[in-house]
Amino acid sequence: MTILVVGASGATGRQLVNQLLIEQHDVKVVVRSQEHLPQSWILNDKLKIHVASLLDLNDAALAELVSNCDAVASCLGHNLNWKGIYGQPRMLVTDATRRLCHAINVNKPVHPVKFLLMNTTGNRNRDLDEPISLAQKCVIGLLRLLLPPHVDNENAADYLRTQIGKNNSSIEWVAVRPDGLINEDNVSAYEIHPSPTRSAIFNAGKVSRINVGHFMSCLLTDDQLWQTWKGQMPVIYSTSFQTP
Repeated sequence: MTILVVGASGATGRQLVNQLLIEQHDVKVVVRSQEHLPQSWILNDKLKIHVASLLDLNDAALAELVSNCDAVASCLGHNLNWKGIYGQPRMLVTDATRRLCHAINVNKPVHPVKFLLMNTTGNRNRDLDEPISLAQKCVIGLLRLLLPPHVDNENAADYLRTQIGKNNSSIEWVAVRPDGLINEDNVSAYEIHPSPTRSAIFNAGKVSRINVGHFMSCLLTDDQLWQTWKGQMPVIYSTSFQTP
């Protein structure tokens, strides 16, 4: 497979790229700088590095970028500092999702391209009845007012749900929702659920970034697993951290 990963230089994006390279897939990444990338990436013939700001690429360049890809994965997110949260582009994840999907559609691929979005358990899947408490609704309402990245995550997933939908001839999608992200060195046991099994605000679980990268890699490369979750927003928790 040939897979494009955007947000590859982030903590979770790196884990996804590493997993794909372990499986010997052809990987393309878009990064603003090669400066802090692992030397093993730069020397790897299976990895093609495009140095650019994704949203600065024009439509033709994006169409060329995705033209031979079997899958596109977005691990984009906002830096947790003042500029990253309140600066531009405020709709980084949504705009990238929209433009990449447009580029895929323009190419009219013979077979549907897989689009995999890393999202968050703080975002509900509005296709399902995912009840949350009144207190959590109030907190989420405040987050929408105060934290643009939360709205960005919601809008990106909603674009896939409502604009791409489940019957698009060019694109199939999954939005993975990890809970509280932590760092671990090795893949461990993890659980996948259609919806959160605990409150993302008041009783959040944990999942390692390497587990998220592993699950995303499996989704992209295992067609049976992809068919299980296609058009859905699965939630991932690391098993060892799940307590009542």
